[in-house]
Amino acid sequence: MYAIVDIAGQQYKVEKAQKLKVHRLEAEEGKHVELDKVLLVSDGKSITVGTPTVEGFRIAAKVLSHGKGDKVLVFKKKRRKGYQKLNGHRQYLTELWIEAILGKGEKFDASKSSAPKPVVKTEPVAKVKKTSAPKTEAAPKKAATKKAAPKKAAAKKAAPAKKAAPKKK
Repeated sequence: MYAIVDIAGQQYKVEKAQKLKVHRLEAEEGKHVELDKVLLVSDGKSITVGTPTVEGFRIAAKVLSHGKGDKVLVFKKKRRKGYQKLNGHRQYLTELWIEAILGKGEKFDASKSSAPKPVVKTEPVAKVKKTSAPKTEAAPKKAATKKAAPKKAAAKKAAPAKKAAPKKK
């Protein structure tokens, strides 16, 4: 069974137990939403087409996460004018899990949902240095002996300045 549904101004073909990325929806992560703009429903034997929507049919979905899509680059150029412009943006998206296609009078029980858990974004944990366990019987430490630094070589004396050559007349 599948359905064509209008979500945020775009049409998507959806089936049960499917992940779907759509334009950002105003719903919190982990919440259930019902999409009621169903344009077409097919159960494998018959197809029901709406005018413009099919009455009584709804899509039950769960919001898994919000995020951004891939970067889209927009490049503009005018020949022989020295004009170039590069812009880019990342579209805000919502990831949905389609739980059921509900017919007329059907109700959805969210407690029996088989939706995957929402993706939790966590920051990486700093690595902790492992220290060895303290020794119970520590050997007495020997006093560190300082080595005498080697003597520096004597500084070389500068060579005597040369006298200027006498000028020729």
